[in-house]
Amino acid sequence: MSLYAEYLAEIETRKTELGLQPKPIDSADLLSEIIEQIKDVDHEHREDSLKFFIYNTLPGTTSAAGVKATFLKEIILGEEKVAEITPEFAFELLSHMKGGPSIEVLLDLALSDDEAVAKPAADVLKTQVFLYEADYERLSKAYKAGNAIAKDILQSYAQAEFFTKLPELEETVDVVTYVAAVGDISTDLLSPGNQAHSRSDRELHGQCMITPEAQQKIQALQAEHPGKKVMLVAEKGTMGVGSSRMSGVNNVALWAGEPASPYIPFVNMKPVVAGTNGISPIFLTTVGVTGGIGLDLKNWVKKTDADGNVVTNEAGDPVLEEVYSVATGTVLSINTQEKKLYKDGSVVADVADAFTPQKVEFMRAGGSYAVVFGKKLQTFAAEVLGVEPASVYAPSKEISHEGQGLTAVEKIFNKNAVGVASDTPLHAGSDVRVKVNIVGSQDTTGLMTSQELESMAATVISPSLDGAYQSGCHTASVWDKKAQANIPRLMSFMNNFGLITARDPKGQYHAMTDVIHKVLNDITVDDQAIIIGGDSHTRMSKGVAFGADSGTVAIALATGESAMPIPDSVKVTFKGEMADHMDFRDVVHATQAQMLKQFGGENVFQGRVIEVHIGTLLADQAFTFTDWTAEMKAKASICISNDDTLIGSLELAKSRIQIMIDKGMDNEAKTLAGLIALADKRIEEIKSGTNPALKPDNNAKYFAEVVVDLDQINEPMIADPDVNNDDPSKRYTHDTIRPVSYYGGNKTVDLAFVGSCMVHKGDMQIIAQMLRNIESDKGAVEFKAPLVVAPPTYNIVDELKAEGDWAILQKYSGFEFDDSHPKGEARTKYENIMYLERPGCNLCMGNQEKAEPGDTVLATSTRLFQGRVVADSNDKKGESLLGSTPLVVLSAVLGRMPTKDEYVAAVRDIKLTDFRPPAEAMTTDVKAEPVKVV
Repeated sequence: MSLYAEYLAEIETRKTELGLQPKPIDSADLLSEIIEQIKDVDHEHREDSLKFFIYNTLPGTTSAAGVKATFLKEIILGEEKVAEITPEFAFELLSHMKGGPSIEVLLDLALSDDEAVAKPAADVLKTQVFLYEADYERLSKAYKAGNAIAKDILQSYAQAEFFTKLPELEETVDVVTYVAAVGDISTDLLSPGNQAHSRSDRELHGQCMITPEAQQKIQALQAEHPGKKVMLVAEKGTMGVGSSRMSGVNNVALWAGEPASPYIPFVNMKPVVAGTNGISPIFLTTVGVTGGIGLDLKNWVKKTDADGNVVTNEAGDPVLEEVYSVATGTVLSINTQEKKLYKDGSVVADVADAFTPQKVEFMRAGGSYAVVFGKKLQTFAAEVLGVEPASVYAPSKEISHEGQGLTAVEKIFNKNAVGVASDTPLHAGSDVRVKVNIVGSQDTTGLMTSQELESMAATVISPSLDGAYQSGCHTASVWDKKAQANIPRLMSFMNNFGLITARDPKGQYHAMTDVIHKVLNDITVDDQAIIIGGDSHTRMSKGVAFGADSGTVAIALATGESAMPIPDSVKVTFKGEMADHMDFRDVVHATQAQMLKQFGGENVFQGRVIEVHIGTLLADQAFTFTDWTAEMKAKASICISNDDTLIGSLELAKSRIQIMIDKGMDNEAKTLAGLIALADKRIEEIKSGTNPALKPDNNAKYFAEVVVDLDQINEPMIADPDVNNDDPSKRYTHDTIRPVSYYGGNKTVDLAFVGSCMVHKGDMQIIAQMLRNIESDKGAVEFKAPLVVAPPTYNIVDELKAEGDWAILQKYSGFEFDDSHPKGEARTKYENIMYLERPGCNLCMGNQEKAEPGDTVLATSTRLFQGRVVADSNDKKGESLLGSTPLVVLSAVLGRMPTKDEYVAAVRDIKLTDFRPPAEAMTTDVKAEPVKVV
């Protein structure tokens, strides 16, 4: 059977079984066959072949794009004749191919001696921005050789005409609202984790957004309101909380955006989204990738009494009152010049934050990629010509306050800033480009990242990065047909691109499924580093890490840079003493609860950096706090450590990196060996006193300061989804923190889970010691609820085996993972036994393993969103409560939540945490002048 015949069979299957259009073509072999059919004017499939070639071939650096660009070149040169594709149309098609082979063809034509094709090729090149070093070199060489066309192109680039000749942003954007949900809208609603396998197939994945009924309603609103965009709204909540999903924005754009190009299928752009409390920081970045608009509606406010005091309800929560309605079907108008939101001709909200100069540039350019690459291209051209680049883009916003010290994140940004004009240190609010040190790509978004890299014509990792890693943890639980089809292909692409990969395409080392955040935490060897990762839990306890969409990850991989404002910080310190029976996870939950109480229910963490002064807690354990800051809705978190603790964390990182090297995971560039050298250098700086551990200045300015009173924490603290709250906006948030005594020792637990990025080796040791205690008391251990245990990394398993703790886990397990025979199907039923699962995300991800519908789950994981870990049954809502490892283990043994006394007895003689508040203030009186990277 020919490839084309196979393609037709696939088309028929997609149409009859899924109701979908033909899948876009990325294969060179298939497109070559299609081209041969186009050349045969009598071929029975010629008409469809033309449509596939023109409208259904993926651009960028896909192998199909190379074949397409070559054939278009042949048409332009007259070497091939296709009546339906004139040379002029061929140039138009090349202009939509977004770099890679198309740029190579355009340069071939523009720099040739054939004037008939050189000028039109140059005209197209002037509109392109996705050029790389090899393209720069060709243009520079031709210019220096006296080529007039090359000079003309470079002059256009130096003036940034690829941007200035674009249409201005339309003054008015009319929208009609669709309330997608009341309360916070997680990206799971827009792109469910259990559909992660289909994310790279945009049309297919689009079918899972919210519900089919919601999709129909959006289409109905579009039909009722022609010329208006449907704006998705999180009523009384924040839009896009949770995981960093480019697929979520892609789905919104697919249903409510506009096509990026008539010749690129299912790639839509410019959606409009909104929330009463704005947009989650990561999601807002992703909206910028598509040139979309994200609005903070502020349509509900706290009710006040005659004296101006906030009115609260019986639960102590502020009472909200509606300022204006955004109920589904409401027509609104966004004035992009005035930066105001109108309803019925009157201003109802100031939306200036959505229309900063930088965001407007993204909107005008069709996304942030074009701006990032455009600025780089303009700088290159100006340097070659020996001229100043035209002042086209909004200048970097550089804010400096004389006499004001620097927070930790301000110090990190100043150190890594690129192209800064100011000679004085920059403070929060400044908008800068920064060098990125470490990048992480995870497996359920990795295929999208690889697509983004292809679309921007990137072929090799930026040499300026210290390291980058591609994980396999999100698909670790089940090696099913979907994983078998997707993961090897992803690993091969990323390995060739230059990343360290969890799975070796050559099969020379054991496939690793270690949780990505743990690996990134280990390979981060500088407390002043900037890390970008394709997951919201990219929250390292060294440096500052930002969870990002797959597109931002791709930009960081390709350029080694990122652009963002310096965020405001909230300082978190501790007082009091830890009770011996408390776990550090309880401190994490209590931090959120006490913060909300201190600030009258306002989440001061949202969209800001949490600077947590942990001091003596090693990076492995400190990560429990930074990891949870994603659930606090913070933009990032920074741990402030003392010198000795940081050195200990770096030594631990070195040992973990060496294990990776010993397993054969290093690449030809010796990336991992280079990280060890960087760690050694940083350790020497600390020991010598030339560059101590990162600390803020004592006169730094914070948005807010939170002091956590450890004396108030005397029993386990649980994050409860509160599924039956009368106010739907209060359900499935991470803000309802309750003590274990709230449940009275009688709340049934149907399934217990210890795993995800929130646990470390110490948690596994706690399980082992609790089993020993129970065995000592009762002679044996019996579980009244299933206990699923998924260690985060293989290193931990190996260390537990060497130290003897794994043996007690094996003794009481009814299932132990076997990498030689991994599970081929997800588990649907659980017995009252302990399951020792493969290292990885497991239940926390929700894309493979799930609890049984309607279960009450108690887990150490991070997600409690509806349907994530457990779906609803017909007669009961599933709920995922989050707590500490000892609490989860004891609940599995009891089959219910314990009382406080039962819990205290169960953890006797177990050292749960080493955390103690630092004895002295962790700030510096002397401001080290930040080093600028240019």
